[in-house]
Parts: sequence; structure tokens; C-alpha cells
Amino acid sequence: MVLASEQSEQQAEQQLTQHSEQRLAHQTEQQPKQMAARVLNCHCGLLHFSKAQHRLGEQKVQRLWMALGLLSGLFGIQVVAGLWSHSLSLLADSGHIFSDIVVFGLTLAAGYLAQRPASGHKTFGYGRAEVFVALVNGLSLLAIALFAAIESVLRLQSTEAVLGFPMLLGSGVGLIINGINIGLLYSSSREDLNMRSAFLHVVADAASSVSIVFASLIIYFWHWLWVDAAASLLIAGLICLSAIPLIQESLEVLLEFAPRSLQPALIQSSLQGFSAVEQVERLQIWSITSNQVNLCADLRVSALSASERDQLVCTLQDHLLQVFGIQESTLQILEKRPETSGHPLLHRSLTSYVFGNTQRS
Repeated sequence: MVLASEQSEQQAEQQLTQHSEQRLAHQTEQQPKQMAARVLNCHCGLLHFSKAQHRLGEQKVQRLWMALGLLSGLFGIQVVAGLWSHSLSLLADSGHIFSDIVVFGLTLAAGYLAQRPASGHKTFGYGRAEVFVALVNGLSLLAIALFAAIESVLRLQSTEAVLGFPMLLGSGVGLIINGINIGLLYSSSREDLNMRSAFLHVVADAASSVSIVFASLIIYFWHWLWVDAAASLLIAGLICLSAIPLIQESLEVLLEFAPRSLQPALIQSSLQGFSAVEQVERLQIWSITSNQVNLCADLRVSALSASERDQLVCTLQDHLLQVFGIQESTLQILEKRPETSGHPLLHRSLTSYVFGNTQRS
């Protein structure tokens, strides 16, 4: 009986050992597949995002070309109407439209450069070209506003005969075309700093057209000639209001500030919310362009295996993309510092150790 019991125990142990070995072999075989699946899932979001960005870029270029064609026709109409009516506000608006044509051409050129791949020393490519163009756009708006303001003050001091009807025709056509351009550019302006600058140019043009329409009606019915110069001065103020935020946002990107839409403290607490992350030791967030945000962080984590580290990095990058819209993140994983033990000199300074012993003696 005892012998039979020992044999049955040995058989049970052998079966348990075989089962454990089979289970370990199965896990070892499945681990590379699971890792590959996790990496694939991690990068799928980035791939879909890249395709969506490419489609948006094509739509942006098409809309810019359409707006550029409409503005070119409007420029010719307003120059003729301004010379015919002797309207300073209409001529100032035509000068603004000419600057818009130049700006839109620069925007298209910057968009072309931004699509060129990175190479050699140009590790980020030409993405910042769009930001530089946006800054130039804002500065050009300020220059136009200053010129229009000076001319308006001079016209107020010496009024000149203005024809209301051709002034109304030119401003009416301008209001219609600018309204069409606003519809073309509005959706793209919410995601692209350069498109926002083009959109603000068009909005300033539309506001100018509205003021010129009212001024032309007043001149036509009441013959108040000073209204033309006042409308030009109002246009200069509107242009300044649209230029200042654009310049400020462009400088923030060039100076590599964290985007206004992101709160670094919130991102840090979100990363530390993962159980494996002990501490976020360094966090840097900046923009290459207005819609390309980068993040770099050093994370102190608990003891993890190599596969668990890879899984953690992939999970955190996917979290940053889905929650905060950060497309590119570099995460440095650091092991938790071991607690030092041994000689007292490892825990406190030599001075405190010597003086502490002296006082005790």
C-alpha cells in the first residue's frame, strides 16, 4: 500500500512538471506574437493619423488655389473701382488684397516645402517654413495697417471728392468674394497656423468691404466725404487686431513654448496615473508646426522586464496620442533607484557625521 501510494505521488509530480513545462513553452512561443501585435496596434493610430493629415493637406492646397484665383480677380476690380471713385478706403483695401495674393502664394510655397521629407542635417524637414510665413504674414498686416492709418489721417485733414456709386459696386463685389473665401478657408484655419493667417487676411478683407459698403451709401445719399477716410481708419484698426494674435502664436512656436491647448502639469499627472510609473523626472513639450506637437520625458518606473517596458512605452505613447493629440513622443524609461544601505557616510554628509560624533564624545 505504501509503495503504491509513493508511485502515485511520483506520477502526479511528473504530470505536474510536464504540464508546467508545456505551459512555459506555450508562453515563450506566444510572447513574440503578442509583442508584435502590441507594436502593430501602437503604430496603427499613427499610420491612420498620417493618412488623414495627407488628405487634409491636399484639401488645404486646393482651397488655397481657389481663394487665390478669386482674390486675383477681385484685386483688378477694386483697383479700377478705387481709381474711378477716388476712394481711399477702396484703394487701401485693394492694397490689402494684393498683400493677400502675395501671402497666399507664400503659403502655398511653404506648404510645398513642408511636405518635403527630412534629410541630412534637416532632421525636422521644412515644417517650420509655414511658421515663418505666418510670422511674415502678421508683420505685413501690421505694415499695411500703419500705411492705411497714415493715409486716413492725411485724408481727414484735406477731403477729396468721392463718387459713391462706383465705390459701392467695388465694395459689394469684394464682400461677396470675401464671403466665399471665408467659407473655403474656415475649416482648415482651426488646425493650421498658416491657414489661420490666410483666413485672418480674408476676414479683415470682408470687414473692410462691409465698412466700405456703409461708407459708400452714406457718401451717395448724404455726401459726407470724410466717411471714406474714417472707414479707411477703421480698416487699419481691424487689420491690427487680426495681426497681433497671429504674430504672438508664430513666435510661441518658434520659441518652442508648449502649445496653449496643452497643460504640462495635467500631462505629467496623467502619466503618473499609470501604476508602473513612479515619477516623471523631466517633461518637455514643444511644437514643430502648429499641428505637430512633440514630447520628451524621463520616467522613473518600478522594476520591469524588457517586454513589460516595451509594452508600457507603447501604452503611454498611445495614451498621449488619443487623449492629448501628441503625435510624436520620446519616453526614456529609468529604473527605480535602489535604496542605499551600509555605511552612515552614504546617508549623510561627512561634516554632519564628524560633528555628530564629536558632540557625542
